[in-house]
Amino acid sequence: MKKIYLLSFLFLLCFAACKNDKKVEAITEMSKTFAFSDTLKLDTFKVALTGQKSADMMLNFTIKNFNGKKIYQKSLTATELLKSYLDSEDLKKENDKIAFINKQINAFFTEEHFLEPAVTEQQELDTNTPDEAFYNELKQTQFNGFYYSLGKDKSIYIAWSTKEQRVKTYYKCC
Repeated sequence: MKKIYLLSFLFLLCFAACKNDKKVEAITEMSKTFAFSDTLKLDTFKVALTGQKSADMMLNFTIKNFNGKKIYQKSLTATELLKSYLDSEDLKKENDKIAFINKQINAFFTEEHFLEPAVTEQQELDTNTPDEAFYNELKQTQFNGFYYSLGKDKSIYIAWSTKEQRVKTYYKCC
């Protein structure tokens, strides 16, 4: 009976010691499906985080079409992502950096990032539109779009070009 109490006590001590270590774990992968390269069939959007420390982490964003073919890929170091936020956030400690990266990944696939359609009839061109012909193609095809942020002042808007059969950027903004 003493052994059971001793083992229970040791277990509680180990548990308490582990609980005091408030190391924040990074999210490793998230995915979502969305009609993107086809108006009816769903493509798979995936964001994955690799690495153990913020200085070594890579954020990989990919889109695979409904046939499983990779149609888009963007990689970014966590350091690049953090760089644009360091002035406005308190990110001095490693746990704070990991928590912030997790927050960004959780926000990556929120509903507002999936645009149906990418460009509406009422939207007009402006200086943030890199390709007028593609912008007009999207107005006609009414294909969906997606946007993601690479920092607090940099958002990339992408959509599928039926003419070029690839994902293209149709808007870059602040």
